[in-house]
Amino acid sequence: MKAKLNLTCLIVLLLVNTVVLKSQSVSKYPFQNTNISTEERVNDLVSRLTLKEKVSQLFNQSESIDRLGIPAYNWWNECLHGVAAAGKATVFPQAIGMAASFDENMMYRIANAISDEARAKNNFFRKNNISSIYTGLNFWSPNINIFRDPRWGRGQETYGEDPFLTSRMGVNFVKGLQGDNPKYFKVIATAKHYAVHSGPEFTRNSDNVFVNDYDLYNTYLPAFRALVKEANVQSIMCAYNRFRDKPCCGSDLLLSNILRNEFGFNGYVVSDCGAISDFYLPQYHNVVKTSNQALGWSLATGTDLNCEETKGFLVNNLDSAIKAGIVNEKDINRSLKRIFNARFKLGMFDPNGADEYSKIPISVLGSAENQKIALEGAKKAYVLLKNDGILPLRKDKKIALIGPNIDNIDILIANYNGTPVNPVTPLKGLQQKQGSKNVLFAPSCPLTTGFYGNMTTVAAENFFHLENAKLKQGLQAEYFTSTDFTSKPSIARIDPNIDFYWKKSPINNLLEENFSVRWKGVLIPANSGKYIFESGFSLKTKINGVETTSAGVELEKGKRYEFVAEFVSQPYFWGNTLEPTAQLFWVNSSIDYQKQALEVAKNADVIVFCGGISAKLEREAIPSVETEGFSHGDRTDIKLPKVQEELLADLLKTGKPIIFVNFSGSAVALNWESENLPAIIQGFYPGEATGTALASILFGETNPSGRLPVTFYKSISDLPDYKNYNMDGRTYRYFKGNPLYKFGFGLSYTTFSYKNFQISNLAIGDNQIVASVEVTNTGKLAGDEIVQVYLSDKNPDATSAIRSLVAFKRISLAAGETKNVSFAISKDQLSKFNTDFKPVLVSGDYVLSVGGKQPDEISIANKSVLQSEFRIEGK
Repeated sequence: MKAKLNLTCLIVLLLVNTVVLKSQSVSKYPFQNTNISTEERVNDLVSRLTLKEKVSQLFNQSESIDRLGIPAYNWWNECLHGVAAAGKATVFPQAIGMAASFDENMMYRIANAISDEARAKNNFFRKNNISSIYTGLNFWSPNINIFRDPRWGRGQETYGEDPFLTSRMGVNFVKGLQGDNPKYFKVIATAKHYAVHSGPEFTRNSDNVFVNDYDLYNTYLPAFRALVKEANVQSIMCAYNRFRDKPCCGSDLLLSNILRNEFGFNGYVVSDCGAISDFYLPQYHNVVKTSNQALGWSLATGTDLNCEETKGFLVNNLDSAIKAGIVNEKDINRSLKRIFNARFKLGMFDPNGADEYSKIPISVLGSAENQKIALEGAKKAYVLLKNDGILPLRKDKKIALIGPNIDNIDILIANYNGTPVNPVTPLKGLQQKQGSKNVLFAPSCPLTTGFYGNMTTVAAENFFHLENAKLKQGLQAEYFTSTDFTSKPSIARIDPNIDFYWKKSPINNLLEENFSVRWKGVLIPANSGKYIFESGFSLKTKINGVETTSAGVELEKGKRYEFVAEFVSQPYFWGNTLEPTAQLFWVNSSIDYQKQALEVAKNADVIVFCGGISAKLEREAIPSVETEGFSHGDRTDIKLPKVQEELLADLLKTGKPIIFVNFSGSAVALNWESENLPAIIQGFYPGEATGTALASILFGETNPSGRLPVTFYKSISDLPDYKNYNMDGRTYRYFKGNPLYKFGFGLSYTTFSYKNFQISNLAIGDNQIVASVEVTNTGKLAGDEIVQVYLSDKNPDATSAIRSLVAFKRISLAAGETKNVSFAISKDQLSKFNTDFKPVLVSGDYVLSVGGKQPDEISIANKSVLQSEFRIEGK
């Protein structure tokens, strides 16, 4: 028996040694050995790099190191509400719309779907040896800045104005992105922009922000803390602005003291793109004189990866800079270990198939399941703000669909978006629901002066070319392998018009290729008028030798105009050569759209007006946008554009009831609409299922359930100065005025009642309150309620919030159904944070309120919001 056992042991030992020897033969270097720890592999790799090689890895375009088998890698990628800028992907509701759902579970499922599509794309790209911008696994999402002012054009990217709601949505988003594998991350999320950043866009690269410690620790930083501690977010993006005189990407306080020491962050920090250059550029921070000094400062304080649009920032005379102490090689090594740790944990140096995520197929893109989640998200993003009983509509009603956003794809995709798989505008959605005969429509007016939502593709019937001195349909097209049109054309053909989406290069049928196209011919308009053209970054057009601009050009019916368009497909900061598109749109701004709208309204039973604004007007830093109410991506007023309000007033005179659907990424002062129209729906930007979801809500198939994640003010006169970052007078927590619609507000087609609100005393050692309440659906329709719990101090000091959201829960109730809802409210939510970022329980008397909205005198009196007092004895 003993001999047999020894023989068995010998065989096992030989097998093990064979496996080890085989592994060693495959692994030329220790960092390639998957049997040792990630830390050991990272340390070994970094130790083998030359100084020049090390520096080449510190930028978003990390170069290949062929001698070690390290491939090139581009870190620049986005997935704010779907995989962005790399061709088709499911477009979910914009972040602000997801926040309106108050649905943590759905947030996780959306993020999980996004990361599935992200991995599928990356697996496909790697298989085809593509590693350009927007193909990697490190994503610069989510944006968890506090939306403190509705004028900020990028506020749509956030989860609203409340730190707790932001943290809950952000935590679930990061968990869904990064996955739950103990060894590998599915993708790596990046919490941005750290810290105290939320506009203005025009001066963000030079602004020097100051706020008091209370606002810093209790408003601007809690969401970042939550994402680090609860979601283990692996990347942080530092902001453009300075904070207390130091650039955020060079702040010891923010990066070393708070992020690393207090939060325990163990990932890597990446700069916002160009933020390190801002250190030394004279028009921006100008706090140092050279790029060497900027790089050395940023590395020393903990910014590991430098995002730059070009390689021009790469430092000269690095050896002498290190010898002089301007740049420290120890800092370089520390940063390299952090960023390579991320790449290892994404499986980039392991055999293909070693992790489960590397097997996700490209077929998940736009899958039926993901489309289903997108539709769910869109339905939950709509907020019913007013309803005098007109909604839901009867199916026999003939609808006049009017407004600048009825068929505007911009309200679906917002910004930081991919190409939607199945885009459904309000027009398409209502036509699918009611049939074209029952949906009369007219675009009616521009969004605001000079900006239209009803741009259409310039049709083939308007384009011609000369052939043997005769006018023939179509444009002469030349396709070049160069991007400067200097090479001999590879293809010469006739294209009917300019409306292309290329899955692969039209020249060599490759997945990725730089190329260019020149179209020449004659443009003949069917109607006279002033035409505004739109073509995107990559397509430039000329008419009679003059480049078209947003100002528009006067064209005469039937007249021939010399036409030239040039398109270039090449990687740049907001585009690449993956699934490029070339599309030329136009609109005749001379048409009397108001007359058309009034004619359509006369023949309908009810008017659905789809208005508001779009991400063409509010978004990140748009120098070209300078018009009434808008500047450089921000807003200078929060009113609905005058041209829309005037049309609404004329439509009201027809006597037809008007349902106003407002699409915007931020609050709009809908004062006149609230006073005069029977129904208002806030849409935000609901993603590719926008129209399907809207039709479902209008006709009562879906009960609206969204709640406002921001305060809707009546005027900018209610707001402090835009550049003032102190929270006094801002958001529902500190605004002492009377808003138009409060944070957390939203109506339903049914009603809910609350009773038996109970809370436990704050038990010593437990550091939490357990609260419970019974909620009943007292109406005739099933519906979702957002149960909200607010905390207020009965004896507040000067810094205390009026009230703060400390818990919420989305519940579904059938008609007549009752549910008991309980909450565990943690010490963090009951405390104030001190300057060591420690939660401190402050002794005093407090009030806890529960209901479907914020407490006020009316809701407390009619018991739609219940309250209970309790006392905290601080330690």
